[in-house]
Amino acid sequence: MNAVMNASRRRFLKASAAVGGGLVIGFVIPGSKRFAAAQESSDPAATSFSPNAFLRIGNDDRVTVVLAHSEMGQGIWTTLSMLIAEELDADWSKIAVEHGPASPALASPVFGMQGTGGSTTTWSEFDRYRRAGATARAMLVQAASDRLGVPVGDIRVENGEVIAGNQRLRFGELADEAGRLTPPDPATLTLKEPADWKVIGKPTKRLDTPEKITGKAIFGMDVQFEGLLTAVVARSPVFGGRMKSFDDSAARAVTGVREVVAVPSGVAVVADHFWAAKRGRDALKVEWEPGEFAGTDSAALRTRFNELAGQPGAIAAQVGTLATDAQATDDSTVDDSIVSADYAVPYLAHAAMEPLNCTVRIEDDKCELWIGTQFQTLEQMAAARITGLPPEKVHVHTTFLGGAFGRRANFAVDVVGEAVEIAKAVGKPVKTVWTREDDMRGGYYRSAFVQRARIKLDDQGRPTSWHHVLVGQSIMTGTPMEAMAVKNGVDHSSIEGVPNSPYVLDTPAHRVDLHSPKTAIPVLWWRSVGHSYNAFVMESLVDELAAKAGQDPLAYRRMLLKDHPRHLGALDLAAEKFDWDAELPKGHGRGIAVHESFGSFVAQAAEISVDNGQIRVHRVVCAIDCGIAVNPEGIAAQMESGIVYGLSAALYGALNIKEGRVVESNFHDYPVLRMAQMPRVETHIVPSTEKSGGVGEPGTPPIAPAVANAVFALTGQRLRELPLRLKA
Repeated sequence: MNAVMNASRRRFLKASAAVGGGLVIGFVIPGSKRFAAAQESSDPAATSFSPNAFLRIGNDDRVTVVLAHSEMGQGIWTTLSMLIAEELDADWSKIAVEHGPASPALASPVFGMQGTGGSTTTWSEFDRYRRAGATARAMLVQAASDRLGVPVGDIRVENGEVIAGNQRLRFGELADEAGRLTPPDPATLTLKEPADWKVIGKPTKRLDTPEKITGKAIFGMDVQFEGLLTAVVARSPVFGGRMKSFDDSAARAVTGVREVVAVPSGVAVVADHFWAAKRGRDALKVEWEPGEFAGTDSAALRTRFNELAGQPGAIAAQVGTLATDAQATDDSTVDDSIVSADYAVPYLAHAAMEPLNCTVRIEDDKCELWIGTQFQTLEQMAAARITGLPPEKVHVHTTFLGGAFGRRANFAVDVVGEAVEIAKAVGKPVKTVWTREDDMRGGYYRSAFVQRARIKLDDQGRPTSWHHVLVGQSIMTGTPMEAMAVKNGVDHSSIEGVPNSPYVLDTPAHRVDLHSPKTAIPVLWWRSVGHSYNAFVMESLVDELAAKAGQDPLAYRRMLLKDHPRHLGALDLAAEKFDWDAELPKGHGRGIAVHESFGSFVAQAAEISVDNGQIRVHRVVCAIDCGIAVNPEGIAAQMESGIVYGLSAALYGALNIKEGRVVESNFHDYPVLRMAQMPRVETHIVPSTEKSGGVGEPGTPPIAPAVANAVFALTGQRLRELPLRLKA
């Protein structure tokens, strides 16, 4: 990322009058030239610019920020605009935002292709978007200087106006002239010092909220135009199964059904509208070949994972000589200084609120996709491959995303690939819809994991030997990222937060083993990826160590984290705002956890009670050190979002597999937290000048261990498995 943000990597910067008048600013990233050329031939608005990130200033003074990334609720519609507005000195009321077209020229600095995920957007664009604003500002000032005959040094910019003495010119009045200028050398640009920031760091209301509360915002499911048909697909109910034959006579008899076609994923019923398509699918008779995985079930997988936990795996980290051995018989029974524990988490669904969908229109010389996606580049390439069109002839219209959590970032491009196959087979525009049941029973999942730890303590309660074994499927193996993400049999995403944990790093002797068994169950990243389960295990284990040492959980963590100031800062702030030592209401308990993920450090303290055997979370105090906080209001929203998502999984989330198929199907048997169950959440931000970290995912990992530790404090029950279930 740093290399990309370095001005020396930008070979040129171009600007010209936009279609309809105005100034457009764009960057070109070396290495993307091949793709940029393709974009130039297909997108008139980008012909001269090949932008990686750009803004457009219209003659009406409107400053339009065109995003290379997708707004999926994480707030970048606002945050990235703040970066441009800061350096441009724009009038915030004139800011507008739109998703950019699919183009490799808009590649993410992190992924090398157009995509959104991994809590990367704001920190990876922090300098690039600011430079876009600074460039536009410099050109507007130069245009004013030329028109007014005033030296550049005597001109200032405020709130969307360029000011020279008592003369004021609006951005829109200068846009055309500025667009004809040669952009300045990026090396000559000077960005504002933090002390001069007027926008960055200021709590700012979201720009996308008015559109969403008035219903103007377009999500994928909202796309509709004359002649558009709707498809639903009958897919194998068993992982790895295939369609053997089908009888569509009853389906075709349903009013509104237009076509029934076989596609690689199953049988598609295409109709005038969704209800007709679904009724047609219900009437369809399909014979499936179940395949070799029809016997897969959760209990057998758990047994297999448990067996692997007792065997040596791929070594992710190894330092010193262990005093304990996770492969050996539990020696904690003969050595009281050893903590021995097995943990487990289940498969999980992404369960996004908006069902998966993709609209496709194929014409002789182009293909159009309307989709809420995290990976525009992959969707474009998949459609090109299926249609036979060159990539630049595939136009991706990015809509808002009604939740994603990683599900809409899939290397398998299952949703788009299937939708294009259907539209191609039918020869008409088609919106393909996955019901929630379709996705929950035939989608991709957060992998189940089993973990085993053997930890020996010294006479002061500090760990001296830590052996940790993880068992769970790799999400990177078999993907284009395998070569980068999997080293010596270790998928980094499986273990993140364990070998690099400060607790493990500071233990004189430690070893981390990983087993990545293959199963028939497709797995994918899920919000906070490996941190989602590793934080639960690590922070629960530390709580166990504190109990073994006879120390307060907070004081114990402070002792272990004394040389890790950012962990400690978040922990102390959460404890202070929670008032850790205050007396709680009778029947209430408290727990705490702190975890680093995606460059941010988050601590959460939870207050819980137990009612009729059910865990009730009353209050969560969250503290985050995410470095420079661009939009504090957005950060608080993301922490709340991450907490409710993680809490749903901690209390309820579990998918069960029987006879090769998922048992659960929708929110009635895969519940999420209801509004009445939502605890009061307070978020506090640690002041910091450090480089920004992510905020979209780091709020999720600490909540499960914070609640589990509170349960232990209240009941004495150490819950080592998610979802948390109290023993009778």
